[in-house]
Amino acid sequence: MRYAASGLTGALAGALLYSVPASAASPVPATPAASASTLTLDRGGPARSLSYSAGRDGEAVIAFTVAAPGVSWARKGAESAVVSLAVDGRHVTDLVVPSSDPTPRSLGLGRLRRGKHKVTLRFAQGSAPAARRVVLTRPQVRMPQADQLALRHAPIVVGRTGWPFGDPYQNARTDTPLIAWHEIRPAGQGGAGAPGHRVLEYSLVWSNEDGGTDTPALMARWGRTTDIEWVYRVEVDASGRRVADTGVYQAPQHLTLKFTGRYEGDHPVLQTCTDNNNMCDVVSPDAPLRFLPDASGTRPASRAREVVMDREPWTYRVMAQEMVREAKIEKPSDPGTREVGDQRAYLFIEFAKRTGDAAGGGSVPGVTLGVRLRRDPSRVYRSDHGERTWSIDRDGAVATTVELPEGTTAGDIASIEAVRQPVGLGDNGAPATVTSVGRGFFLRGAYLPQRSFVQWKGSVTLTAASPVSVLWRP
Repeated sequence: MRYAASGLTGALAGALLYSVPASAASPVPATPAASASTLTLDRGGPARSLSYSAGRDGEAVIAFTVAAPGVSWARKGAESAVVSLAVDGRHVTDLVVPSSDPTPRSLGLGRLRRGKHKVTLRFAQGSAPAARRVVLTRPQVRMPQADQLALRHAPIVVGRTGWPFGDPYQNARTDTPLIAWHEIRPAGQGGAGAPGHRVLEYSLVWSNEDGGTDTPALMARWGRTTDIEWVYRVEVDASGRRVADTGVYQAPQHLTLKFTGRYEGDHPVLQTCTDNNNMCDVVSPDAPLRFLPDASGTRPASRAREVVMDREPWTYRVMAQEMVREAKIEKPSDPGTREVGDQRAYLFIEFAKRTGDAAGGGSVPGVTLGVRLRRDPSRVYRSDHGERTWSIDRDGAVATTVELPEGTTAGDIASIEAVRQPVGLGDNGAPATVTSVGRGFFLRGAYLPQRSFVQWKGSVTLTAASPVSVLWRP
């Protein structure tokens, strides 16, 4: 995610340095780039380099707007172009470019010493056959002082290879990492949770998951078809130093395991090793792709995780295009079925809820949202499609979607209501209270979010005797 940096030191040295070979196997002559404001990387062509002068030791990031003509995440054989980034000759991170549309991106470069450095970018292996060129505009290397703690401990995620018989470049075509963020909270009391200690947690958004929750359930229970997972968590002391033996990661089967792998500085090196994007701390030595996304951003307080995508609207386009390419979209779209239709026909909505104390045994109640349209107010389009296990039983701010007839607009909606729905057999009698609707929008033609037209705050309590209440009317 991109956030304004403060306390910046160091600057681009202005000029682009001489190029380096695109690959050791087939070196090409060094060629100076044409402009300090634009870098063009061609398949088989020279790499390009930037000079950067760091005013102090610290973690650096690089930001730019990037496009790959002829590339589309929606088309097989044209999925992406891959850019490899090195600092002073050391491979630091890769970037998957999934679109021909200019898109702002930001990546970590790791810890730099005070002084001059060279950042080198090249058109890399793993790029789709249709990818011929990558254009990066306004590249900037920065060392944001306010974000040093978060950047310092951010995980390096090595690409999924499906070892030993898989595709080492599969993240250039499926389940690609898009954005990252961190959260900070005080450490626990006693033991390692000493005064001034904090816990850092890092999460990533992938374009989809090839395993795990099925696609219709993702839309109903999570409000998207991306995969969002926490990756790594660690305790730091008052000065920001990593506390020994406190690093943990989300392992296969969603287990939380102690991190015993290697670090690059304070960056743990993990690898995506399952089809649903869980981590391993034993890394394939020959895995070609590695990702160090800019994790300096954080989630807004009291909001659902999904709103981090709202700040980077291009992530919705990649999300939807992967569904199209992998033939996971029902044609024609039909809100009367449970299959996922065109994602532009869905209302993407966030709400907050809490569950009261149970009155007896049985299933916990979830909340599903219903939408009525002006042209047929007797019909309710439900986020759970009538499948009780798709009702949302977790508390806090959550996201869901409601599939509507294709072409539905904000002006067609008559009301949005909350429905108490036990997620299993029986009913434990607990009330469910909805306290807000944070946003609601449709995706427009290019699968980018329109402006939110729904917002509501209040308190509506749903009970077994009174399970439905209207939250919003225009």
